[in-house]
Amino acid sequence: MTAPRRALIVVDVQQEYFNGILQIQAPSRDKTLANIVAALDVAQEQGLPVVVVQHELPQGAPVFAVGSESWSLHPEIEQRLSPSWKRVSKDKGSVFAGTDIAPWLAEHDVDTITIVGYMTNNCDIATAVGAEEVGLAAEVLSDATGAIHLANEAGKVSADQLHDTLLVLLHSNFAAVATTEAWTAAVTAGAALPKSDLGTSATQGRAAFGA
Repeated sequence: MTAPRRALIVVDVQQEYFNGILQIQAPSRDKTLANIVAALDVAQEQGLPVVVVQHELPQGAPVFAVGSESWSLHPEIEQRLSPSWKRVSKDKGSVFAGTDIAPWLAEHDVDTITIVGYMTNNCDIATAVGAEEVGLAAEVLSDATGAIHLANEAGKVSADQLHDTLLVLLHSNFAAVATTEAWTAAVTAGAALPKSDLGTSATQGRAAFGA
């Protein structure tokens, strides 16, 4: 089996998710940030291409207004920026929408993206789904991503429930889900991460719930 040709996609690790109304609730912001930094260290050690993405809205927007504190990268990411990394601004969920990330990855012979950053319930899932459309496999690091509590007219869900549910959903079809530690071992070994499929997940789901 051919070894994956990976790139690390660092999605929106911005101050809004630490100090704003979109503060990450689960897993812990500090723990996910530490794992994002650990993944960056692995990428540098292994020579993986890195893309740092920053959500950007016009001045005056309530979140991610260009030049604002909300828009700024977290200092732990800002201080590690390398000239070899690709930096991209976006204004939609998927990192592929309206950007040149897909052709840049093709130029670097990448066939697999590893997604870290925020949020599991928005840009991460949009990017994993978008990867399929551009012919890329996707990986999502469960402890280097995070979600928020949500409540609206359709109901309410805690960040823990939301994050866990979306990881199960992603692993059933759209992405291989793993911890940063497991991903590091796979990268070092040049191996793919295991991923389920919809049929297997459905069968195991029926067994788990007695249906």
